[in-house]
Amino acid sequence: MANLHEIVVRPLITEKSSIAYQNGKVYTFEVHPLASKGQIRAALQTLFSVTVTGVRTMQMRRVTVRRGQTSGTSARWKKAYVTLKDGDTLPVFEV
Repeated sequence: MANLHEIVVRPLITEKSSIAYQNGKVYTFEVHPLASKGQIRAALQTLFSVTVTGVRTMQMRRVTVRRGQTSGTSARWKKAYVTLKDGDTLPVFEV
């Protein structure tokens, strides 16, 4: 995974992630399922020019999805909770 945009897929802006940001300045991202914490830290520091102090990750399991008579499963993915050094911010989450 040489491309930084493959490691950090997108920011997650949900009600739960907004509350985590307001309470503790924790940013939430969808990341590549095989990315390690070190790769996530390096990618965010390079992409956004910030200092990452902590990375917590969790695997999101497949969920059975039903649309009419067709049923299937959603893809599994990985979520990363990232904390930054005091004073650093990401403009994506600033509203």
